[in-house]
Amino acid sequence: MPDRRIVYVIDDDAALRESLSFLLEAAGFQVTACLSVDEFLQLLPAEQGCVISDVCMPGTTGLHLLRKLKEKDVRLPVIVMSGRGNIPMAVEAIRHGAVDFIEKPFSDDVILQAVISALSSAAQDTGTPEAISAQRRMSSLSVREREVLNGLLAGHPNKVIGHNLGISPRTVEIYRANLMLKMEADSLSMLLRTALLAERGRSDPAY
Repeated sequence: MPDRRIVYVIDDDAALRESLSFLLEAAGFQVTACLSVDEFLQLLPAEQGCVISDVCMPGTTGLHLLRKLKEKDVRLPVIVMSGRGNIPMAVEAIRHGAVDFIEKPFSDDVILQAVISALSSAAQDTGTPEAISAQRRMSSLSVREREVLNGLLAGHPNKVIGHNLGISPRTVEIYRANLMLKMEADSLSMLLRTALLAERGRSDPAY
């Protein structure tokens, strides 16, 4: 039976693959690194371990990976990595079944905690304390705060959000600060992950 602690790393950046593989192996994980989604799909494993994939790569993307896994009914948890310009795509990936997204550049602690959470499948269970807590925090938001959050989920900068809502960018910053406080998030990526976890808790599971 495959090792439950195996992690499949998919990224076309050789330096990132090597550094991430080294970090995970040093933490006790078994790592298989692939330079593309197509390479990974050729050795499609049994339903053990988890996947870390860049969401935007030449050729087959992380979104295609999620669709293929769903088609084949393979329930490997997938963590997507995103550059700052690809947050909307990362958000879309989570809505297609990814359990988490990590914004590049990331710290060692952030990626290791994401892997541990994915392997425990906690983020996939809409009835977990994490999901229930996320929904509770979302319910505390005002209508305007939810509108600003929706703009952030769409990947819009403060200026665009302000224009769409008829408020100034400075006012958007104030709402963002309130969102971070109410959602108990210390970064934009954590804020978006929490919001998406709450959203998934209100809908049917991705698989």
